Amino acid sequence: MVLRYRDLIFMQLRPYQLEVARAAMDSIQKGMGQTFSVEIARQGGKNELSAHLEILLLTLYMSRGGNLIKCSPTYKPQTMISVERLKQRLDDFGFDGIYRLQTGYIVQLGNAKAIFLSAEGSSSVVGHTADILLEIDESQDVSREKYTKEFRPMGSATNVTTILYGTTWDDSTLLEEVKQANLELERKDGIKRHFRYDWQEVGKYNPDYVKFVQAERQRLGAEHPLFRTQYALLPITHGGGFLSRQQIALVVGEHQRQSQPEGKRAYIAGVDLAGEHEPEMTGEGAPDNNSGKGCDSTVITIAEVDATKPSQPLLKVVEQYQWTGTPHSQLYTQMTDILKNVWNCHRIVVDATGIGQPVASFLRKELGSRVVPFVITSRSKSDMGFELLSLVNSGRLKLYKQDGSREYQETLFELERARVRYRTNQTMNFYVDPQEGHDDFLVSLALVVQAAKDLSPREAKGRLRES
Repeated sequence: MVLRYRDLIFMQLRPYQLEVARAAMDSIQKGMGQTFSVEIARQGGKNELSAHLEILLLTLYMSRGGNLIKCSPTYKPQTMISVERLKQRLDDFGFDGIYRLQTGYIVQLGNAKAIFLSAEGSSSVVGHTADILLEIDESQDVSREKYTKEFRPMGSATNVTTILYGTTWDDSTLLEEVKQANLELERKDGIKRHFRYDWQEVGKYNPDYVKFVQAERQRLGAEHPLFRTQYALLPITHGGGFLSRQQIALVVGEHQRQSQPEGKRAYIAGVDLAGEHEPEMTGEGAPDNNSGKGCDSTVITIAEVDATKPSQPLLKVVEQYQWTGTPHSQLYTQMTDILKNVWNCHRIVVDATGIGQPVASFLRKELGSRVVPFVITSRSKSDMGFELLSLVNSGRLKLYKQDGSREYQETLFELERARVRYRTNQTMNFYVDPQEGHDDFLVSLALVVQAAKDLSPREAKGRLRES
């Protein structure tokens, strides 16, 4: 019976998944206690590999008993998703009604158990024992300290085999640390412990996946941090420039600057208000821009939306406004006139962080739902940075043609001086060092990209609607 299930389970796996499964099973059955690192491109079947391996082990140990333990960076949703996936696959293989679910996170088949735990810093996991297998899911997001102090010791008494799954990020993650150790061991004894399958390897067995990833590469750009790490499995570096010279060259457009709208074209705006952008990140490389040279500026960026291709709209920056040292209350009338009467902007994303909140509320009261407040936090600014990069890399964000203006020069200055800091939780912060200047135009540009999200053209109207 066990051999039959093993054959059935292995038949469900692709060759690269099977390579990992066989290596793990060999280590488990021979008591070798190997630690494996497995990098598989996003949506390449990492979780299916894990679930199938768990089913096979539960069937092998259902009489003698034992525990396999799997942890994920979060309990909800990641740990719960793993539990549900194993239950579904057990049903698929005919174990419906045979296995039991205990306390919501333990799946038992006979005397064998699969225990699913959270690797969050506050989680209490001490006391569990792994004597069949220890799995660390999305290990690039798991704390090295948590793993070393609380999870690794779970298998010490049984010399348990361990698998760390994930995608690359940078050289400071748990996965990268284990990966480098495995590669060094392999150089010494020739035993393969690290397995890497990027999107091209996965695509050999799934043509539809290739089409999807190629579309993502076109949308994000091959050098986008998320494409590099999630699909190409290439690590990122710290402390570099946010944009390369080639990326800045992509932003430089050929269209003329405008002082008023043309025809029935659709326009959007990004409004960055003078003040702190990320006060909670002081000391982490996120500067307080009020402490830099001169005063912060309030900047409005106006962009025309060319939605000929609705899924990939082109943004043409056509006008910029700047006020330096002017209190927000003195700008209400001007901003309202610019956004409503001059450009009749379809959507306006406003920095509503801290002291920007009253301004955003005022504009929303005056202009209605077209105004979208945007609170800049560590997470939201990271998302904003990744989305800005995707438009830059795909050539879908263009600045008006060089006109010698102060606004144009300041925009290019900030693009050139912008730095990026990548964090271990797969987020980023982009900024201009306060000793060099400000990032008002840069942030306003990122906000106008936010304003373009989820827009599609109306039929034969030349206007836009929210999808």
